[in-house]
Amino acid sequence: MAKNFEASFESLREYQCPDWFRDAKFGIWSHWGPQSVPMYGDWYARNMYIQGSPQYLYHVRHYGHPSKFGYKDICALWKAEKFDPDALMDLYVKAGARYFVGQAMHHDHFFNYPSKLNRFNSMDVGPHKDICGLWKAAADKHGLPFGLTEHLGASFSWWYTNKGHDDWGPYAGVPYDGNDPAYQDFYHANQEHVGVVKHGELDMPNWYTSNEKFREYWLAVMKELIDRYQPDLLYSDGGLPFATNLEADPSDPNYRLGLEAVSYLYNTSIKKYGENRAVYNQKDRRPEIYRVGVLDIEKSQLPDILPYPWQTDTCIGNWFYDVRQEFKRPSHIVEMLVDIISKNGTMLLNVLQRPDGSIDDEAVWILEELAKWFAVCGEGVYGTRPWRISSEGDTRTVIQGFTETAADWTSSDYRFTRKGNTVYAFQMRAPENRTAVVKSLLPTEEVQSVRLLGEGKVPFAQNFGTLTVKLPEKMPTDFVNCLAIELK
Repeated sequence: MAKNFEASFESLREYQCPDWFRDAKFGIWSHWGPQSVPMYGDWYARNMYIQGSPQYLYHVRHYGHPSKFGYKDICALWKAEKFDPDALMDLYVKAGARYFVGQAMHHDHFFNYPSKLNRFNSMDVGPHKDICGLWKAAADKHGLPFGLTEHLGASFSWWYTNKGHDDWGPYAGVPYDGNDPAYQDFYHANQEHVGVVKHGELDMPNWYTSNEKFREYWLAVMKELIDRYQPDLLYSDGGLPFATNLEADPSDPNYRLGLEAVSYLYNTSIKKYGENRAVYNQKDRRPEIYRVGVLDIEKSQLPDILPYPWQTDTCIGNWFYDVRQEFKRPSHIVEMLVDIISKNGTMLLNVLQRPDGSIDDEAVWILEELAKWFAVCGEGVYGTRPWRISSEGDTRTVIQGFTETAADWTSSDYRFTRKGNTVYAFQMRAPENRTAVVKSLLPTEEVQSVRLLGEGKVPFAQNFGTLTVKLPEKMPTDFVNCLAIELK
């Protein structure tokens, strides 16, 4: 039995990422809840209370004014009547996923499981289903590690907008339903965070509140989640709670409850397995903070190899289903994945669900295209580690927060992984003359054979480290192709 962790940075920095996460490389996420009901995008529960915002306008014209029809009423409309987790998990596994993550709760304070701490949960309101439990059963059936994401930490300050009112128009001065005393347990008694109007939008206060009562509530919820589901992964949407800014020193006492939650997660895993197999994700990029778990970067990534495993979380479109949102093409998703894993990263991809629990035809098509690609190139993905370098060629992805523009790759661009004596060279674009040239091998790295994944052995020549490979006219996949370079 491994030694338990203490709720301190000193103890938790002894954390070692489990091999299952390092080997998986690609997971699928269900970022889903009542905010999917309007099918009008992310942060609906917040923005529907901001007069003049697109989601406020949609809400007023579709449901009515938020003094009469508020977010609690949206929650009651969520039925998940076509939710089939087994069928979806089967699609996700075929599409290449090697772990699955469900959303326990978003900033809207609605829980996707039968909580004893919050009456607004998916068993008592809306679907009348244990969404997290159904996901876990499906993941277990398919042999996937199961994770949960919590976005509760920011909820108390994020959702002060429900305490407002219109400043003009027919409902000027009429309080939104978040002011109703009967629902303060759901909408939060967070009047201390009520902001001011700046340039037509409400101020966003600190991501994490200093309200001690809410902080203790957050920890109780985390322990309830961990006890109930014993997740292999727990993700916090933000830095390690509850430092109120990302510049906080590790000695800051505000980290106390976050450290307690992380140690509780790991010690629960130790009790179950005899060793820690759990992963904790948070978004503070400083090694003195993220080394208590695995760094997560939302809709962006790193410029090069990080010595420790890390994760990009991203989505095929908006975070919640949005009828206005264009989806990423499968080729773009594959290119992102290959670039990420070459740098010791992993991709967690949100596949959008409609409010009834189904996914649309375009999402199914994306998954089917990913399945075809993984069937050809999965060998170069799963169980690999970074090579000596991550890349060859001049093209780079844009490293800028929440920017995922598709790169204009050329046939000179490669991304590398390795497994044993095999180096996998992913061709970001197939050369038109069907002659691949890899310049990054050292003269001492003698090539024994080259395989084109999905095709078999291909002719090659090596001169002073430069490798030249003759490719077939018809490539195995229309997306990124991969050379398996066997070294002596």
